[in-house]
Amino acid sequence: MDTFAIGVLLPTGTAQWGPADDPRDLIALGRTAEHLGFTSLFVNDSLISPRVEALTMLAALAPTTERVTLGTGALLPFLRRPVLAAQSLASIDLLSGGRLTLAVGAGYPGRFGRPFYDLSDVPWARRFARLDETVDLWRALWRGADSFHGEFHHFPDLPPALRPTSPTGPPIWLGGATPAALARTGRHYDGWLPYPPDPADYTTGLRDIHAAATEAGRAPEAITPALFVTVRIDDDPPTARTALDDYARATYGMPLPELEKIQAVVAGTAEQVAARLRQYVTAGARHLVTRPAALNLRAQREQMERVAALIPGPPPRTRVRPRQWACAGNDT
Repeated sequence: MDTFAIGVLLPTGTAQWGPADDPRDLIALGRTAEHLGFTSLFVNDSLISPRVEALTMLAALAPTTERVTLGTGALLPFLRRPVLAAQSLASIDLLSGGRLTLAVGAGYPGRFGRPFYDLSDVPWARRFARLDETVDLWRALWRGADSFHGEFHHFPDLPPALRPTSPTGPPIWLGGATPAALARTGRHYDGWLPYPPDPADYTTGLRDIHAAATEAGRAPEAITPALFVTVRIDDDPPTARTALDDYARATYGMPLPELEKIQAVVAGTAEQVAARLRQYVTAGARHLVTRPAALNLRAQREQMERVAALIPGPPPRTRVRPRQWACAGNDT
């Protein structure tokens, strides 16, 4: 039996809110997710559409939740000044009792990334090297370094920084599945959070990460293999696909057939969705971050309840800690 964690992405973007929704209810939605037994709460970080800023959302969740990991999927460090970002992240980690996990990314070409660099006064060129160096700077600050010298950041006299719970800082995962991203994950990061449409691509990507880790003298098993997947469950499969198509158009401005070419998405009955998720677990994923495809907070909660009901275990009220869900590794 293989074990895996299952988390949920909170709908912090206005495209996922109904006209009568109160964004303050996101806090209650996070507590509901913890009560349902989800292992983690993730938030997105993007300027594609108006949304509650990621670190602000996590800071609000830190004192109102008790056990769930709080994560970003994925944080875009270039949007923030790096030293202040390290201070904010350490603060959230401390206020949550060491429950922070960061997935980071460098953005994508087109409207999904490059315009954000212009807004941030950061050059698009060498964005991946800048991302890696920013992570190095954060880790140096969290270790108590008094200076830092890199290609993009030069700080000969760093003031004392706030230290997070762990001496090494919170785990940092990389989002991305290009050959270069896979190699960088193996050499540099604590986990991997991609969204490949085909589980077979997850298997090959994870193999390349492990090879890069071994070459760099790192233990491959120390890298958390995660997955970001959009989910819609309905009793009627065509209804599920229609709802997921509505979500794709509202969130990305593209129809479902286009979105499912580039992202892991699954729609159907509970049994169909469970079978598809098991394929990714068989492919090697061990932390599934599920994004409910719903366009108001009430429907988001209903989808969260359906996803939580997929997993066998004791009733949520009896759970006193985040659960590790069991799944047959060869059950596809």
